[in-house]
Amino acid sequence: MHAKTDRAIQIMLVVGVFGGWQAGVSAGLIDPFFFPAPWDIVRQMVTWLMDTSFYSHVYITLTETVLGYVIGTVLGVTGGVWLGLSPRSARILDPFIKGFNAIPRVVLAPIFVLWLGLGLWSKVALAVTLVFFITFFNAMQGVREVNPVVLANARILGANRRDLLRHVYFPAAASWILSSLRTSVGFAVVGAIIGEYLGASAGLGYLIAQAEGNFNAVGVFAGIIILAGFVLIIDFFLDIAENRLITWRPNASREATS
Repeated sequence: MHAKTDRAIQIMLVVGVFGGWQAGVSAGLIDPFFFPAPWDIVRQMVTWLMDTSFYSHVYITLTETVLGYVIGTVLGVTGGVWLGLSPRSARILDPFIKGFNAIPRVVLAPIFVLWLGLGLWSKVALAVTLVFFITFFNAMQGVREVNPVVLANARILGANRRDLLRHVYFPAAASWILSSLRTSVGFAVVGAIIGEYLGASAGLGYLIAQAEGNFNAVGVFAGIIILAGFVLIIDFFLDIAENRLITWRPNASREATS
């Protein structure tokens, strides 16, 4: 019952915001040059969706996002688990990791373009740097938060290092890792889009940059909404994965019955 009420409130908020926005533009209270009417944005999105060439831009941006997301996640989880289990290595590498993490990612984008060119992999590299540290720090912290009593009991039962990783460390860090996966989705998209802004001949970032260069606010807002839709779709699948992988959470059963 509460879920239906919450959904109705969400729909009312969307209708209220965009309805008020449309009314403000129609009444002349909002300048359409800076904030175009929602109906114009919808028409621009429909125009793009009806054009078959638009899907090549979607494919390129989606490929860059997925590759950056997957590679950054794998490297981040692997590095985080390794340093979480090796305190000495963590102490040695700590200043280097913090120093690299302190570098603004936008500064790295031209370097990746110089190294890898204007093609796909310069955008993927930038997305990897954005995703890596989020998953890295969460995975490392999740491994370090393992209850020492559970570890001691597992060792008493004869668990070796591989068994501890599979049955103790990874389940304990799963909630931390999945939380970072949800956050890093948007950063993977940001990495791909920034790379396309700096130099590309295709992609959603390229379309948005073209619209911005022509002072076409309708195209900019349409591109932003489409990108937000991408993130929401990926987040939906992450919800499904999280509910399947972490069924032991106390609130999982409450959410299922509500």
